[in-house]
Amino acid sequence: MLPRFPNSLARDPRHAQIGAVGSLVLAGTLWYGFEMPWWRPVTALIAALATQWLACRLIRLPFDWRSPAITALSLTLLLRTTGWELTALAAALAVASKFVLRVRGRHIWNPATLAIAVVTGLFAGAWISPGQWGTGGLVAVFAAGAGLAVTLRSGRAAVPFLFLGAWAALTFARAWWLGDPLAVPVHQLGSGALLVFAFFMVSDPMTQPWHPGARAIWVVLTACVGFWLQTSWIVTAGPIWGLALTAPLVPVLDRILPAPRKRWVEPPPEPKGAAA
Repeated sequence: MLPRFPNSLARDPRHAQIGAVGSLVLAGTLWYGFEMPWWRPVTALIAALATQWLACRLIRLPFDWRSPAITALSLTLLLRTTGWELTALAAALAVASKFVLRVRGRHIWNPATLAIAVVTGLFAGAWISPGQWGTGGLVAVFAAGAGLAVTLRSGRAAVPFLFLGAWAALTFARAWWLGDPLAVPVHQLGSGALLVFAFFMVSDPMTQPWHPGARAIWVVLTACVGFWLQTSWIVTAGPIWGLALTAPLVPVLDRILPAPRKRWVEPPPEPKGAAA
């Protein structure tokens, strides 16, 4: 007989996300040679969990390890630093932003995205490494499969596909305009880092507009801004900067197109025959 897991473990998509992102970190460290020393994910996890614990103590909330663990592991996938200090700073900044930068009861930026943008923008010893995933099919399939499992569990499966579709359309349109051969845009789209961003950052359900229409507008706009930055300004990891710049529009879209709020764990349905 298969083991039965607690209902809270089965219902909360963060558990699947931790498993997926953690598997990517482990695969990148052990098999794909990402130049990821052991201290980088360990430092990020310690700093993120410590910041979450301290913030919860200060505002008297129960400590929850899951969100900071996801943030720390997501940081580890793309952020590179010359020493543990900047890794710890990025993880602490990411978690702290969730408690400080809030509008109408929700944090505005995806924590990992904001921390990567700030730390790489301020310190020469930190940089984004989008090319580490290469164009290998195995890595891309692994990233997409793990990410798909997460987004399906969190009810936002369309978001990464919409982003990837918009990015692909822009890539092919630019290649056509420049007269590039078909192999050029195909090569540009074969990036594992692009899949990681689509499935683990822009798909974060807590930093998206609640309304499906507003969410679609925001995702496409994020792709357009990121693509423009990457191609016109030669910005490394344009999607991350695009997401950082369009995140403040989410509260505006929520006000224009209101919808019910999303929670990580929805309450269990009432049993049939329960009193009204």
